[in-house]
Amino acid sequence: MSFDSLSLRCSLRNIFRQKARSGMTLASIVFGVVGLIVSGGFVEDVFVQLREATIHSRFGHLQIYKEGFYANGVKEPYNYLIPAPEAVKTAVAAVPGVLDSMMRINFFGLLNNGKTDLPILGEGVEAGKEAKLGSHLFLIAGRQLADQDANGILLGEGVARSMGVGVGSYVTILTNTPEGALNSLEFQVVGIFRTYAKDFDDRAVRVAVGAAQDLLGVKGAHAVVVSLDDALSTDRVAAALKKSLGVRGFEVKTWFELDDFYAKTVELYQVQLGVLQFTILVVVLLSVANSVNMTAYERVGEFGTLKALGTRSWQISLLIVLENALLGLIGASLGVVLGVVLALGLSAIGIPMPPPPNSNVGYTAYIRIVPSVLALSFIIGFLATVLSSLLPARGVARIPVVDALRQNV
Repeated sequence: MSFDSLSLRCSLRNIFRQKARSGMTLASIVFGVVGLIVSGGFVEDVFVQLREATIHSRFGHLQIYKEGFYANGVKEPYNYLIPAPEAVKTAVAAVPGVLDSMMRINFFGLLNNGKTDLPILGEGVEAGKEAKLGSHLFLIAGRQLADQDANGILLGEGVARSMGVGVGSYVTILTNTPEGALNSLEFQVVGIFRTYAKDFDDRAVRVAVGAAQDLLGVKGAHAVVVSLDDALSTDRVAAALKKSLGVRGFEVKTWFELDDFYAKTVELYQVQLGVLQFTILVVVLLSVANSVNMTAYERVGEFGTLKALGTRSWQISLLIVLENALLGLIGASLGVVLGVVLALGLSAIGIPMPPPPNSNVGYTAYIRIVPSVLALSFIIGFLATVLSSLLPARGVARIPVVDALRQNV
């Protein structure tokens, strides 16, 4: 029988012989791995829900502008109108993965209720298409803007509250035309909406794109908003559109380029998750090391006997490391299984969450099962156990045979 097969058999027997210590070690590994899976799945859910809210309440998956609009459009909006948005939409529709496209026109103005004025950010939209895209634009009163609402208006929750108006109220928008003249149109409130971004809700209104063009006295649109069948194909579709439209004087921006809040949130949570993973690694390492150290030094007499029978020091070290590698393998595997079960259980119930920063909307969190998180959690649990056995293995193996045998007396 080779030493390798003998070591494996001895390691398995020693694991089950030291039931109490093995149980403590396994518990440390399992709880560490479960903690990593739950925390990683929770953070992933934050990313997914914030991504979906960003896409389906404000930006869509992609937006196409006339070149230069993203940098200078706020200062000179009428210099960057797309004169023929329908042609752009036709080009977009030819790209695989595109679900729909719609034009928007942006404007600034004053909203008046007959008593007071409020500066607003207006969007002229294709109402029917925007209603399909805006699954995370929640109506708290009234209904969605429809294609036939030539003089209907949707108000952000903060706008409606500040103006003291509700569904059915009449309001007037006053704005400047490209020539500098003042123009105004009266609208009837058909709905009040809320998104994940409180700042947006405090100043945003939506009207039909035709009404916005009449109000401003212009043709065309500022942007073509693109909806995809899968958010994960955003980069691929963006690259294809940049290649086909870039030569025609257009620029393409993805939803994560347009929303700085998302990028900063992801960066913050990734740093926090990294710190948590490192902390759990250290905790598991120390917990397992303590248990391994005690177990190893209790068995000094046994190792002395093995050395007296001809077993070499490095073989003793290998035996201890192999025992703990098996413990790590079993503990990490159990941790992954229990972590998945706990994630499924918590997701079935849902975790009520308070409103995040810059929002007044709470949400229900879930624990997502992410293959990369499962793999990383398993590796951390396994490596922490193996690493914690290296020093005890080296220390015990270096004890002289005579001193080790005295422990049997």
